[in-house]
Amino acid sequence: MKGTSERAGFLNGVAAYAMWGLVPMFWPLLKPSGAIEILAHRMVWSLGVVLIALLVMRRWAWIGELVRTPRRLGLVAVAAVVISINWGGYIWAVNDGQVVEASLGYFINPLVTIAMGVLLLGERLRPAQWAAVGTGVAAVLVLAIGYGKPPWISLMLAFSFATYGLVKKKVNLGGLESLAAETAVQFLPALGYLLFLAAHGDATFGTPAHGALLASTGLVTAIPLVLFGAAAIRVPLSTMGLLQFLTPVFQFGLGILYFHEAMPPERWAGFSLVWLALTVLTWDALRNAHRTRAEAVRLKTEARNTGAPTAMETTRTDPAAANPPSTESAG
Repeated sequence: MKGTSERAGFLNGVAAYAMWGLVPMFWPLLKPSGAIEILAHRMVWSLGVVLIALLVMRRWAWIGELVRTPRRLGLVAVAAVVISINWGGYIWAVNDGQVVEASLGYFINPLVTIAMGVLLLGERLRPAQWAAVGTGVAAVLVLAIGYGKPPWISLMLAFSFATYGLVKKKVNLGGLESLAAETAVQFLPALGYLLFLAAHGDATFGTPAHGALLASTGLVTAIPLVLFGAAAIRVPLSTMGLLQFLTPVFQFGLGILYFHEAMPPERWAGFSLVWLALTVLTWDALRNAHRTRAEAVRLKTEARNTGAPTAMETTRTDPAAANPPSTESAG
């Protein structure tokens, strides 16, 4: 049963990351709509799709708790702003013919996340992680020298998504709930912008077919998120960490094979350094996870041999151990 559940979760995860990786093929279909108009439609229609999903699943209890905690509401607003920047920048990059550079942003995102953990949260890195971050910095420098300027699109996408992840960790809401809260914040400004365009005759909602495509941005946003949520509760974190690289791999492949973007030598050199950094990072994460599991097995074996209670037995007999104090502040 467990194997079947993990297999289903794995397939859901592959589907989610593959859909995110293939979405560059969708945004050009929405032309002549501009990136901001597409973004506004995405915000408006996403809220509708997510509310329907929450209604079907009867998941409403979180709303009252969120409304009663102003700090979390503020963080939701910050998350909404940051993901709006990320979404808008990504749509613009794809429709401007810069899919490869956009993929670089999601390749370096794990490295930016680690760097932010050190700078903002005081986390300590293992030597291999330092090596990976340093190699990532070298890759950005190589690309900057080759381009004659920093890869601003990649950096914007990487930093905005890393910031989004940091804020979401503090908010501590499920995927659907989080998207519902964020799009609720985005809804009125997005709707106002669309009404403004319509009033001035600049809206491109146009034909029913084009309108249906714009409305489907809600499904394009929500479906992979639902699949991701189904995978996250069934698949080990280490596996999800590896699956996440499917998205930029698909994007990179599309940029070269489908959109026929140029790959001069300096771009290959920069990407090669990024891939080297990610290889080191993945190897270190898998090795550390293996050591942690081995240590847990060793301690459990020693506890049984000496007659000491295992962690599970302690939990059964000690109510305090079963409900340890939370380190996350809800206020």
